[in-house]
Amino acid sequence: MAPASSPSISLMHYTFTIERGNFADAGQASSNVKRTLKQLGVDPSCIKRSVVALFEAEINAVAHAYGGTIDVDIDAQKIVMVVADQGPGIPNIDLAMQEGWSTASPQVREMGYGAGMGLPNIKKNTDELKIDTTVGVGTTVTMTVYLA
Repeated sequence: MAPASSPSISLMHYTFTIERGNFADAGQASSNVKRTLKQLGVDPSCIKRSVVALFEAEINAVAHAYGGTIDVDIDAQKIVMVVADQGPGIPNIDLAMQEGWSTASPQVREMGYGAGMGLPNIKKNTDELKIDTTVGVGTTVTMTVYLA
């Protein structure tokens, strides 16, 4: 049985597709997840943290990768968001975790993205963060937010 403060949620799963360079549709996954979490009565602070982390990961994949997927699983205790892309990978995760460090192209920067806050913001807004990356293959970012 879930703790009294947790919403009554059975396992829900969503999958979204990431299109390379499609900034017009970027953010749709995080918007859909936000709407679902609100409908489920999840605590607003958990919603905000989840949506910020997912949006940042989604934008990173759109800006840097060649496409990918987003899988989101929600249950009474947590939301697990997995963003898996095919792309260049991250050569130096420690460097990429530093605020302000970015490999974004000038075009991405002109659109207002690429300030080097994506991974640091993801880390700040998740309870658990795992980054698996292989240069020349892609990156999988697994983010967990507990719905306490």
